[in-house]
Amino acid sequence: MYKFRAKSNIVLIVLSFLALLAFIAVENSKVDVKQDWYNEKLEAAELSQLAANYLKNYRLEKGVFIDAINDPNQTALIGQEYTLVTTDRGYIEAKLSTTNPNFAAVIVQLLKDAGLNKNDNVAVAMTGSFPGLNISVLAALETLNLNPIVITSVGSSNFGANDPFFTWLDMENVLNKSNIFHSKSVAASIGGGSDLGRGLSPEGRDLITKAIKRNNIDFINEKHLEKSIAKRMKIYEKFSQGKPIKAFINIGGGIASLGNSINGKLIPPGLTEYLPMKNFPVRGVMIQMGQQKIPIIHLLNINRLLTKYGLPKSPVPLPEPGTGEIFVQKKYSIIVTLITTLILVIVIVIVYFGERKHHQLGTDAVPFSNKRNTGNQDDDDIPVL
Repeated sequence: MYKFRAKSNIVLIVLSFLALLAFIAVENSKVDVKQDWYNEKLEAAELSQLAANYLKNYRLEKGVFIDAINDPNQTALIGQEYTLVTTDRGYIEAKLSTTNPNFAAVIVQLLKDAGLNKNDNVAVAMTGSFPGLNISVLAALETLNLNPIVITSVGSSNFGANDPFFTWLDMENVLNKSNIFHSKSVAASIGGGSDLGRGLSPEGRDLITKAIKRNNIDFINEKHLEKSIAKRMKIYEKFSQGKPIKAFINIGGGIASLGNSINGKLIPPGLTEYLPMKNFPVRGVMIQMGQQKIPIIHLLNINRLLTKYGLPKSPVPLPEPGTGEIFVQKKYSIIVTLITTLILVIVIVIVYFGERKHHQLGTDAVPFSNKRNTGNQDDDDIPVL
């Protein structure tokens, strides 16, 4: 019995050792696997980097001072904390994170997940709050040869494009004239409270109005939020030229797009293909698009997007285009995993049947010496006297 237990312990040790070797082999078999749309993602990220660098050089030539503390990567895409055109509170970490050119790859992924194809119409609502993200969206749309219809709320939250003399519309115009991007906003509003700049000073509203005029953009200046929303819907319809709008992209917290700030929280960041049935306080453009069964790409809660797509938070230095899980992921080798699993199964089966056979032999064979003498002898066993 002792020998049987000792042998069983040895078998268990050997099996454990083999299992450990199999685990090590599988772990070391991980290989880099390119994700879907790798080439398009890389092209979009490179275009985003090109556009950002072009704007930076343009700004430096104009003698613009870059705050190396608030803008450690010196992108010139991080604005001041407060200016006359600052509409809302914004968080610098989110602004820094969206200067990563690889955000363009995330937009490519979202657009392809929404099923868009070449020349499809895409309605876009931008604000001045995320100039880096605006660039990435335009880079993705340009790369995929989509037709963007862009409406911008010019006002910006803290650390966005809140230079009153170089708003997002000015940035966009520079990139358009340089032929880096071939599209720009077709209309713009002041933004902020009620989409009329409520909360800004008269001087701040006047500066935004001048920015719209100098960039020759149609001015959305309705007295009521509902009318501003309705006008945007008409503009999108007009510029779609009879073709359906295949997706709507919202960047930031523009009130005309959301309808109400609560709506921005009710709709998750990223792609929403089917808008859930909820009692939305005000049906902004995003809500109305969703209710028309148009896929929504909602870009507001930046940290959740970073976590989902494996992008770093406030990276210093900025990652090079093509780096990150959105491009390449490490995955287990299927062949190595199958081989190691098969070997373990075979060994376990052999051991099982071997031990079973040994156990049966040990219980079935009873030695003659163990036979008891009961005292009831047969007649043939009586000795002859």
